[in-house]
Amino acid sequence: MPHTGSCVCGAVSFNISTKLTRTNACHCSMCRKWSGGVFFGVVVPPDGMTLTGEDKLTIYASSPWAERAFCATCGSSVFYRVTADAPMQGEYHIGMGALDDASGIAFDTEYFIDLKPDVYCFAGEGRLQLTEAQVIEMFSGET
Repeated sequence: MPHTGSCVCGAVSFNISTKLTRTNACHCSMCRKWSGGVFFGVVVPPDGMTLTGEDKLTIYASSPWAERAFCATCGSSVFYRVTADAPMQGEYHIGMGALDDASGIAFDTEYFIDLKPDVYCFAGEGRLQLTEAQVIEMFSGET
């Protein structure tokens, strides 16, 4: 099932052609600041999405291995993309809140679990929970 979504003002929209099967929660300080809380992202392969309004995006290189994109008009977070020469290169993490319909997507991973604030927790069990060191190694290829 294709998924669609956009920023708040609609200047940037996307059409995801691949099946979305999983979402993750990121507790790192950058994601918390960027999203205003925990960032829930759906994973989209590099060739699994078409963007409309790319000229309205502002791209920020937020780390040595990734960049973040937001709408220059309304400021909405649009995606996080892995840029490092590593197995996940080019992979998008689209904010679940930007999807028009987020039903049927499993919550399977929490990144930076050792940085999660005490103020919230999620129900359920069985999710992969990765520490800061594990995430940095996974995304950047650094050890």
